[in-house]
Amino acid sequence: MISLDDVLTDISLYWFGESLTGSLRLYKENRLRPLVFEAGERIGPPLGVSVFPKEIAMPPRSWVERVFDVRRWTEMPASGHFAALEKPELLATELRAFFRSFR
Repeated sequence: MISLDDVLTDISLYWFGESLTGSLRLYKENRLRPLVFEAGERIGPPLGVSVFPKEIAMPPRSWVERVFDVRRWTEMPASGHFAALEKPELLATELRAFFRSFR
């Protein structure tokens, strides 16, 4: 559970840092111009995916693999859209595991 202090700190950083508009840019751009791939189009760099059970929306792995070079796909045991705030150790461990394979 996220504490009220953490929520207020997060909001304050966006508000007083005048970065709220920038943080919402991705959502606005995706709404106005959804991401669409051509048949057979591939994205080259390797991809690691952490699927958090309370995330807002996540396409099925089969859809992601049509376009991306999925090297790691992990169904996480807890958290959601704010995983870095809710479960930072869990996310950090997963990130380290993904990048460890590139050493």
